[in-house]
Amino acid sequence: MIFHLPSLWTIALDFIVWLVIHLGVSMSVAKIKPDAFDPESWLYRGRSWEREGKIYKVFLGVRKWKRVLPDGAAVFRSGFRKKHLRNQDAVYIHRFIIETCRAELAHWVIFVFSFVFFIWNDWWVGMIMVAYALIVNIPCIIAQRYNRARLKRFNRRCAERTLSRQTETRT
Repeated sequence: MIFHLPSLWTIALDFIVWLVIHLGVSMSVAKIKPDAFDPESWLYRGRSWEREGKIYKVFLGVRKWKRVLPDGAAVFRSGFRKKHLRNQDAVYIHRFIIETCRAELAHWVIFVFSFVFFIWNDWWVGMIMVAYALIVNIPCIIAQRYNRARLKRFNRRCAERTLSRQTETRT
């Protein structure tokens, strides 16, 4: 703890700072142009241990609980809603994949900001804030990674079908 505040002020500050972090990060990340997100970059690309999202489905049961997670896009008028797949158009699917990257970035950044709470809280309260950040953000990150893997698989299958149809019509 760098500076000390009375308990009531500390609690109030914790609530206010969490609100500012959640809204500030969400608004900032929402302003990043879609072109800035590369689903194949280090942060977003699938890892071999994820087995194209199957690890989240089999071991964590993500399909059962991801529906209850809030969709942050509902906060913004121009937000891209990710609760349901609206159509199977390739452009839409690609945008959906990009938006899973955007959402994942927001949740990682929110988690990183949890360490600021050590500035005015006792170390054990800071640890509670980090634990809170993990509990709140990791399920959202898992859901984004799971959805992105599924969407990429779906996109590949659609592209293969299109290629197959084009080859058939040429012969």
